[in-house]
Amino acid sequence: MEKYKLTNETVKYLEKTLYRIEALKTFGIITKGQKGGFIEAEKNLSQFSDAWVSGDAWVFGNACVSGDAWVSGNARVSGDGRVSGDARVSGNARVLGDAWVFGNAWVFSDARVSGDGRVSGNARVFGNARVFSDGRVSGDARVFSDAWVSSNACVSGDAWVFGDTWVFGNACVSGDARVSGNARVFGNAGVSGDARVSGDARVFSDACVSGAALVSGDAQVFGDARVSGNARVFSAAWVSGDGRV
Repeated sequence: MEKYKLTNETVKYLEKTLYRIEALKTFGIITKGQKGGFIEAEKNLSQFSDAWVSGDAWVFGNACVSGDAWVSGNARVSGDGRVSGDARVSGNARVLGDAWVFGNAWVFSDARVSGDGRVSGNARVFGNARVFSDGRVSGDARVFSDAWVSSNACVSGDAWVFGDTWVFGNACVSGDARVSGNARVFGNAGVSGDARVSGDARVFSDACVSGAALVSGDAQVFGDARVSGNARVFSAAWVSGDGRV
């Protein structure tokens, strides 16, 4: 038996008509007759499992919500976006393009996942954060405030990326690392362990910051440089080439 139907209550978006849904049976925490959010067609919301669209959320285009995933609030899922597993998309969040949100991941507030962005595991993306252009956020990672993760970069483990930080260009932030402020990590660089990169610091071009190292201020670490252990690089210092600290 189908679990929901399209009602006659509609909203218009550009040339599209979206229909409010209504539950045809009780499942999960949804009761028979309960109204949900808006979808363009049945392809947008699986008739199986407990997947649901609620509130004033919209799902349209070729997007699909499946598994036990929920899209709620004023969230929008469009394009070829996918929300599956036990994932949650809420608030004013947007999932668009070829983006996927899956596992137990949450995307909320005003966050955006677009392009070929992927958010998975127990990751959380929120605030005004952006994940796009093959950016990956996984594990128990957190990306929030105005942070960007893009261009094949990854944030994984228990890492946090926040502030106005950009992580891009095949860079990876992992472990319990924290990247914050206006920092930039890019160009195959890695930040791992309990490392901290903050302020206007730059880590790029195959550089690695690990252990409990701190890179802050206007410091730059690049080339094949390695900063590890309890090292501190700050102010306007540079570590480059084959430098080791």
